[in-house]
Amino acid sequence: MAILLEIHPVDPQPRLISMVVDVLRDGGLIAYPTDACFALGAVLGNQQAKERIRQIRHLDERHHFTLVCHDFAQLGQLVRLSNSVFRAVKAATPGPYTFILPASPEVPRRLQHPRKKTVGVRIPEHRITQAILAELGEPLLSSTLLLPGEEEPLTTGVDIRDALDHLVDLVVDGDAAGSEPSTVVDFSSGSPEVVRVGAGDPTRFS
Repeated sequence: MAILLEIHPVDPQPRLISMVVDVLRDGGLIAYPTDACFALGAVLGNQQAKERIRQIRHLDERHHFTLVCHDFAQLGQLVRLSNSVFRAVKAATPGPYTFILPASPEVPRRLQHPRKKTVGVRIPEHRITQAILAELGEPLLSSTLLLPGEEEPLTTGVDIRDALDHLVDLVVDGDAAGSEPSTVVDFSSGSPEVVRVGAGDPTRFS
C-alpha cells in the first residue's frame, strides 16, 4: 500500500521532505505535485522504477523521460545549449515547461531518446518539488502522471493513491498541483517547436 504524505504547500516540513528523499534513495517510486500537474519520479539510476513508470503509463521506447532539475546550473550540465536557446530556456524557467534538448555526456544513454539522443529537462516552480530536489541533490527521473486512456491527469493525492495504491511507494499530497501537463518545447533542431500545449503559455515560443 502506498504511503500518502501530506506536506505543506507553502512551507514544506523538512522532516517530511526527508522521508520522501529516503524513499527515493531506497529505490522507491513516488507521485508528487508540480506547477503543471502530478508526476511520477525516481532517482536517475533506478532502472526498475523507470520500467514501473513505463508500465503504469503504457509507454514505448520513444517516450522522452524528463529530468526534473533544482536550478539552471543543474539543468545546464545535462543538455547542450546554444546561446539563443540558452536565453529562451532561461527566460522561461522556473515554470511549467519541459524542453527537449540534445543530451550532454552527463546523461546515461539509457535515459536518452534512442534515435535523437535528446532528453527532456525542466525546472518546476513549486515549493514542495524544489524542497525534494534540494534535499536529494540530483535531478529526478520523471514523467507526467497521465494514466492510459485518460485525457486529464488526476489532481489530488487521495485520488492518485486510490488509483495507484500498489504501483507506487509514496504519494505526496500538497494540495497545490496544477491540473495540466507542462507545455513541451522541442529545441533539438535549434529552433523551438511546441509539441504539447499545456500549463505554460506556448506563444512565447511562436
